Amino acid sequence: MVLIAGQHRKTMHGGEPETTNNRMELTAAIEALNALKGRRKVRLYTDSKYVMDGIRSWLPNWKARGWKTAAKKPVKNQDLWQALDAAAAGHDIEWQWVKGHDGNPGNEEADALANLGIDELQ
Repeated sequence: MVLIAGQHRKTMHGGEPETTNNRMELTAAIEALNALKGRRKVRLYTDSKYVMDGIRSWLPNWKARGWKTAAKKPVKNQDLWQALDAAAAGHDIEWQWVKGHDGNPGNEEADALANLGIDELQ
């Protein structure tokens, strides 16, 4: 992931064995927000529709239903959704979706960092 604040820039990467893409997308957003010092105004870019739909639409309903889906089933990745909710609460965030693998320089760099995290696991 790439963090840019004014003239400051920081990149981070990582990975976990035996995980899913959705868990890694959530983890990236959580780690990015937790890396910030103090309350910030943030524009967070993601190519994950799962993260975008979750944070914009599903999360408030899950919380209202006690972390159950509309079908009354437990929310998948609840631990990470709760961590993202907590990390986001400390900031004023504009969530921005970008199409993945479409030549967006920031997205391409983030993808390369994600692949580096995978490579380092092997």
